Amino acid sequence: MEDKNIKVLKLDVAKDFDGLQTFVNGKIPVVAYNERKANKPDRIRFTLLHELAHLLLTFGDITEKQKEILCHQFAGAMLLPDEAIIAELGAHRNKLSTLELGNIKKQYGISMQAIVMRAKSCGIINEHYTKQFFFFINQMNWKVDEPVEYRGVEESNRFRQLLFRALIEEQISMSKAASLTNQSLAEFKKEHQPMF
Repeated sequence: MEDKNIKVLKLDVAKDFDGLQTFVNGKIPVVAYNERKANKPDRIRFTLLHELAHLLLTFGDITEKQKEILCHQFAGAMLLPDEAIIAELGAHRNKLSTLELGNIKKQYGISMQAIVMRAKSCGIINEHYTKQFFFFINQMNWKVDEPVEYRGVEESNRFRQLLFRALIEEQISMSKAASLTNQSLAEFKKEHQPMF
């Protein structure tokens, strides 16, 4: 997103907050996510893409719930496009295994629950099986903590990249760089001493 000039921010806020989006000064797109969910990188990826959908999509006369569903579908499709999910699961299935869903989660960085919703929206599984699966998820207490973790590192580094570039090009001083990262000069030097 940052490569497309969308600012990505992490916020330290209450755990029930996932993300938000806005345009700063009416023209700079910004998406934010809750850093308290950093132990769930698949959730961060989904949240950021969900918020991106709010920035990009133009909604007609539909309810807020319908908008949220469309933004969820956008995020799922970005993480696991039609071709990819069909290649992984096939065009039609009667059942899905949590083992195969876990493997797809590890490969694509999308939650098992979102994979099931993608499978439903692509017509791979039906509504009845989807309801059964989510009943099972609730019974297993996997709604928040799925049995398989995606271990990808999902953290914005654009600010630091620009900071290090400005520092090495002598556009800013080391003390200014330390200040911008909320560190003392000694801490910054210890952690980020430039190598030549």
